[in-house]
Amino acid sequence: MHPYETERDPHEEIVRLEEYIEELDAKIESCRKFILASRIAMAAAGVVLAAMLVGAIRFDPGTMAAAVAAFLGGIVVWGSNRSTSKEAAKELTAAEADRAALIEMINPRVIP
Repeated sequence: MHPYETERDPHEEIVRLEEYIEELDAKIESCRKFILASRIAMAAAGVVLAAMLVGAIRFDPGTMAAAVAAFLGGIVVWGSNRSTSKEAAKELTAAEADRAALIEMINPRVIP
């Protein structure tokens, strides 16, 4: 059962579903931003580590530790937000289907 499915007025349920859909859209967009930031962090860390490996920048244990931490943190943030985004997308699809069913149930008239 969907969180907003109850025995209420279909108009109220449509409004609730539209609010829920907006929340899910915002959640998905937030995940996209975190995924982008994590990809940037992983790329930057990879560049720093590669530069140290080829000798383009001087080896420094602190810098290397920070680069490894940024790379691993980026992987974790990317994976977590990717799965959250997929889950929210599934919920969004279900909420949109519920809204469409409620709208169909009301059988609105088209005003010319």
